[in-house]
Amino acid sequence: MPDTKEKDRKIEELTERIASLESSLREVTRPYSQLVEQLGQFQGIVQKYFRLLDLYQRHGVIAVDVILPELKDPMSREIMRILMDRPGLNISQISEELRTRTGSSSRRIVRERLEEMVRQDLLAEEKGSKAKTFRVSARVVEKWSEVLGLNK
Repeated sequence: MPDTKEKDRKIEELTERIASLESSLREVTRPYSQLVEQLGQFQGIVQKYFRLLDLYQRHGVIAVDVILPELKDPMSREIMRILMDRPGLNISQISEELRTRTGSSSRRIVRERLEEMVRQDLLAEEKGSKAKTFRVSARVVEKWSEVLGLNK
């Protein structure tokens, strides 16, 4: 019969071997867990891509109308398009661009629409040294990101 010291030594040896096996197993499985994580990220990208394709198929474009259905009047939608193309314009520049795109614009009406869109947090107003300028608000940028599936 083996003595107690011999039993303790064997138990300790077995414990070390089990710890070594566990460590080796963790090392072997690490690349697989990384692969699973990368596949999950790839699946997310593919889902976003199909979401974009679906939006494009249903609406023909991914336009302001799709992202901001609350913008009912054509002038406000066109103002939003202008500021998405060229942020930081003042009222005169927006009116001129609107006239170029649509054939007409009233500076007074443009100012009213801009003020309303700022109140709705669709646009942000920046006070410059000479004139106020406008850009798309952070809320609208976030909404675009959500619709396009670009945020996490």
